[in-house]
Amino acid sequence: MMPLPTVSSAPVSLYDARPFFEKALQFGLRNGLIGHQKLDAIRTDAPKGMVQIARYFGNEFLRPDLEKARDRLVNLVSLYLESTSGGDVKRAAESLRDHSFLSRSKGGSDLLKALLALPESTSFHADFTSADDERGPPKGLAEWSLKSFAEYQAELARRSPVKQEKDAAIWLAGQLGLQEDALEEAHTHAEAVIRTALLVLATQRTDMPDWPAFEEIVADLRKKYRAARPRGPALAGKKAAGASARAFTIALPDNLPDDLRGVVQAVQQSVVADLPQILEGSLPARAIFAHDSEDHHPPLLGRYFWLEDMASEIEHHERAVSQAWDKATGGNCDDGSLLTLFTCVAAGAAPKTMLTEKSAIALVRSIQKPGAKPGFQPERAHQYILAHAPVQFQDDYVQLWTDFIDEALPVLQSDATFAQQDALALLRRECHVKA
Repeated sequence: MMPLPTVSSAPVSLYDARPFFEKALQFGLRNGLIGHQKLDAIRTDAPKGMVQIARYFGNEFLRPDLEKARDRLVNLVSLYLESTSGGDVKRAAESLRDHSFLSRSKGGSDLLKALLALPESTSFHADFTSADDERGPPKGLAEWSLKSFAEYQAELARRSPVKQEKDAAIWLAGQLGLQEDALEEAHTHAEAVIRTALLVLATQRTDMPDWPAFEEIVADLRKKYRAARPRGPALAGKKAAGASARAFTIALPDNLPDDLRGVVQAVQQSVVADLPQILEGSLPARAIFAHDSEDHHPPLLGRYFWLEDMASEIEHHERAVSQAWDKATGGNCDDGSLLTLFTCVAAGAAPKTMLTEKSAIALVRSIQKPGAKPGFQPERAHQYILAHAPVQFQDDYVQLWTDFIDEALPVLQSDATFAQQDALALLRRECHVKA
């Protein structure tokens, strides 16, 4: 005789696959919370709701659309009841008792619309939705109206922090004079905006930067870091330097709303992690923010945000070129100073706008020194003009140099008996030679 099976004393958990609406309705009927009058009202409202939903998503005259509308109706009511009651069937039954059936359906639809209005990513992008598109169901509502409550909760948990991060970026950008539509046009993302805003505020600036201003911010931070960094053998080595950079404070704004503080603090930590690369590196800002970095650091390109202002960048470049040119010429832009400078460059000598008598003689000797390769190459000066002179003056300078060379080249490169005296006389007449 076979032994009888052993009966386990462990409790058995039954899986109830009924929609939450049905669970709440049955509970209410069994416990006297819902009477026959309320049940009749639900039976009257349900077909109306099915037709409305079928019309909204498709065609109320097609049986398949009506059948799917019935599933959607039950699902929307279940979603609202379970969400607002926290899964308590008694509270859900009371909600059914105290409110109309269709209002619970609309509540579920509103929950889904609110979910779909939450951003799916932290990226900003311009919305080109047309007015015709806005009259129909929100994108994704048809699909989500048939999903389970667990799927709704999971998606809500995923999207809510994304919205919070974007809200923080919008708030910080607003503090720096930049509105949300500008972020959307820039096609940036929330983390980059937050990181840059923290760097901007650390330098007490008040505007979201374009690239030239961002470079200045990095330079200011490096100066501030070097000034605050302790000196001495205790900070020798890259490891200690990195630790010092991490100790450099990037503070949160004092008026940052409390509900945004957590997400900004999280991004703040990523800025702190980048500081050794930003503050300790010898590379200029453009090299570390726009190209692959050295020492196996992750590239910073894309992790920070600045306004793309081509006019501002051109102006900044022209100003930098002008300042460099003024330094090279000593602010002297008369023909004699320029021809002296170009002659030195063509001869391979240090650029100067004034020659002493002794240096002029040495320059002529260098130019007229016999050899396979000529010591005087006018093309060098031409390239120097294109590389260093302000764009608006380049054509004039090239013409000045070309006219000079047409007359001067035979004299400067002559090997006649009095070639050196003739060349010196030319330089005294056309260039600046101090007696």
